[in-house]
Amino acid sequence: MARIAYVNGRYRPLGEDAIAIEDRGYQFADGVYEVIKVLDGRPRDRERHLDRLERSLDALEIAPPMSRVALCAVLQEVLRRNRLEQALLYLQISRGAAPRNHAFPKRATPTLVVTARRPHFPSAAERADGVRVITQPDLRWGRCDIKSISLLPNVLARQAAAAAGCREAWLIDQAGNVTEGSASNAYIVDDAGRLITHPLGHRILGGITRSVVLELAQSAQIKVVERPFTLDEARRAREAALSSTSSLLLPVVAIDGAEVGDGRPGPVVRRLMELYAGHLEDGAA
Repeated sequence: MARIAYVNGRYRPLGEDAIAIEDRGYQFADGVYEVIKVLDGRPRDRERHLDRLERSLDALEIAPPMSRVALCAVLQEVLRRNRLEQALLYLQISRGAAPRNHAFPKRATPTLVVTARRPHFPSAAERADGVRVITQPDLRWGRCDIKSISLLPNVLARQAAAAAGCREAWLIDQAGNVTEGSASNAYIVDDAGRLITHPLGHRILGGITRSVVLELAQSAQIKVVERPFTLDEARRAREAALSSTSSLLLPVVAIDGAEVGDGRPGPVVRRLMELYAGHLEDGAA
């Protein structure tokens, strides 16, 4: 069955031409996106994702193309037409099509695209044994909190990780701190059993899975510390982890080829993985 996408009011085959050449998403990466996990036909953490989508749109001064109620209806229809119970929903909103000019056009209608595809969640081996990461310099722009479609530095970092046979690249800023991954948030666990992660702000994207993990940690009496941590701290940590919508929550057992802790998933991260699995089973929107 051909995959079906929603594009500006129409449901159409994915391979069909649909976007104007002068769309500012294509010309300038002038747009934002979201990815929502769907399990058993139900989007997980949908409201958190849509809250973040609205914050990103507001930061770029792009008007929402429709109400939240209407957008949720589109999401469900895309799932129905693609006959998917397990999926990743991708939403992209650009400022729209206009003659090429760096300044915002006076009149432009935002472009909305929604697609759905089968997910490739972490394997049982990755969940049980953990994953490896490499480090790369953080070359991104100064507003990483906006979920922008301008992702070239992230692409280059992830390609470096793939070439090294690793799951992810952790990004290192000029001060030597780990900010986050190319497409995930980063955590360490110190000798006191505290979960440490970079604080919210312009330097990282506030991950939806991150917000859930921190709430679950606090509910389980795991101390959460939101502060920058250095690469040296990460290498000396007892445990480490990464999280994202598609990666879920995964133990990190090696950084740049050096083992973290004893090279196996530790008790704090394993406990958080159990709690996160329970959160997904609850099916919260």
